[in-house]
Amino acid sequence: MKFSGEYNVSIDLKGRVSIPSPFRDELRQEYQSEGLVVTRYKKGLVAYPLSRWEAICANVFSMEPGPKREANLRNRIAPAKECSFNAQGRIQVPQSLREHAKLDKDVVVIGMFEKIEIWSQNSHALIAAESESMLDEDAQGQADLGF
Repeated sequence: MKFSGEYNVSIDLKGRVSIPSPFRDELRQEYQSEGLVVTRYKKGLVAYPLSRWEAICANVFSMEPGPKREANLRNRIAPAKECSFNAQGRIQVPQSLREHAKLDKDVVVIGMFEKIEIWSQNSHALIAAESESMLDEDAQGQADLGF
């Protein structure tokens, strides 16, 4: 099993986001981890188990020097922060990341197989609509997948 599901959660005044218990269970069982690495992703955030994050970093570091490598270092690697869970299953999201994702009280946490996405409700609605539109344009491809 990997991360799966969509959860509406709240962020508290201190910037702590509740990570759903199925995701925490998956981290403990499959990744032997008690935390996540969180970084910027589009207009939201993405969180990875530490072992997956280390593999991503290795991929970026192995890229040929140039603008794409620098962009990945600047926009994905540099802002990343390792976040541990507190006793209530919440992670403290740094203010700079909360501001990037425009996180306020209502947050959507989505399991995306090997990663977890964290969105404000407004940003999630926009990205979900864009994704649905893209899928609508590929009716045959969707049918071929069994949808």
